[in-house]
Amino acid sequence: MRSNPATPDGRSSSDGSERSNDYGTSGGHNEDEHEQLTRNLNELLQELRVMQTGVQILTGFLLTVPFTSRFPDLDEIQKWVYLAVLSGSVIATGLIVAPVAFHRTLFRRGERRWIVEAANNAARHGLAALALTMAGVVWLVFDVVVGAPASHIAGGLSLGLFAVLWAFLPIIRRRRLL
Repeated sequence: MRSNPATPDGRSSSDGSERSNDYGTSGGHNEDEHEQLTRNLNELLQELRVMQTGVQILTGFLLTVPFTSRFPDLDEIQKWVYLAVLSGSVIATGLIVAPVAFHRTLFRRGERRWIVEAANNAARHGLAALALTMAGVVWLVFDVVVGAPASHIAGGLSLGLFAVLWAFLPIIRRRRLL
């Protein structure tokens, strides 16, 4: 157990709590590395459960699109975009489910640190793939329904929204905490 309420760089916190380190120790947690890694893994797996449902529904929906009556009406670009977003959805699914496979394969092998790091990387890349895929789906739907330039605007705005919410705001907050 830790007994020193200091930041990861060894400085004391002004409020007596700890700042986040690479594994997410924060104020109020006084845990050893194993406890910390276990908590981080549990939190990450819970986040992945939420993402998994959404990406699996999206993938399932995309798999049905070619069997609809309007699919033959898509132009060549729309068909290629469809294939790209379907591939992106499958990639996102693979990345988001990968941490579960890491955990199952390496369970009780003393690899918790690697699992947490690899799962975090897979989840982050899965979010990026999901953002690109969802923006592509928005572009495709708008392009089929109303065409350009609305499809370009809608796809760009949705990608921008994901970038702001899923990347820029957390990065800005993290920098303020350093």
